[in-house]
Amino acid sequence: MGEIVGAGLLAHVPTIVLPEADRLELNEGKEITLVTGLRQLRQDVFERDAANDYDTVVVLDSHWATTVEFVVTAQARRAGLFTSEELPRGMCRMPYDFPGDPELAHNVAAFADKHGTWITPIDDAYLPIYYATLNLWKYLGEGLPDKRWVTIGVCQTGDMEDHLRLGRALADGIAATPGRRVLIIASGALSHTFWPLRELRDHEASDPVHIRTPEAREADQQRIAWFKEGRHDKVLDTMDEFWKFKPEAKFFHYLMMAGALGERHCTARARQYGAYENSVGTGQAHLWFDRPAGGWTADHTPAQESTHA
Repeated sequence: MGEIVGAGLLAHVPTIVLPEADRLELNEGKEITLVTGLRQLRQDVFERDAANDYDTVVVLDSHWATTVEFVVTAQARRAGLFTSEELPRGMCRMPYDFPGDPELAHNVAAFADKHGTWITPIDDAYLPIYYATLNLWKYLGEGLPDKRWVTIGVCQTGDMEDHLRLGRALADGIAATPGRRVLIIASGALSHTFWPLRELRDHEASDPVHIRTPEAREADQQRIAWFKEGRHDKVLDTMDEFWKFKPEAKFFHYLMMAGALGERHCTARARQYGAYENSVGTGQAHLWFDRPAGGWTADHTPAQESTHA
């Protein structure tokens, strides 16, 4: 029986893969903590006992929007060069090469009917990859050649319930894959409204003062606090309120993860890696959830949260 052994809500902004000199120039001479946070997360989780701790990473990709079904990558291996259509100056001919997990992909799809949804595994070698997956693989997966990476996109015609259903099917598919130990990454931002082009270059530094509105910043910080308290129920119960601040992909990346972890019953508390930061008006953070000793829906236990720079 497979199991989910860790999960994270992680930022994938283009800035993290820019050359260091460019990052410092954009950020008043300081390194952005989204970079240092990912480096620490790799050391703490992705390289920790790497031979035994996990074998597959499933990325819930807020940039990959399908229309009539959910799609899960099912290639035995994905390799190539990536140039972003959004920012080719900063993400140009980036090499990638990693194994996939066809068995897991097909097992997840097999639970679509049970959960009243549509999931198709695709093994086409020419299926595009998106930087919401690739940028995180560069930090967390590159150099760990035995770790499998799988991506599932959001569905632009789906709603909150549809994405929770995908998460439920994901959890069942993992459980049905013998021996599989899986990390789930919800790759995407919190509030997600950019500054207009003519103003944007005045707001490229990471300081949260540059978040598009004070109200969006407050909404993000409230949810970060709830995640640190393990109050996924509060996050889910206030989605109507949060949608006013246009979270990336309607926060579908998180909702899929929540569906896999027990939804309102999930009590996993977040460890934050790096600070809450701005990216041209949008709210970004790295939040990692270790599986509680009693499981994802175990009762709360007092914990001292820490932030790793």
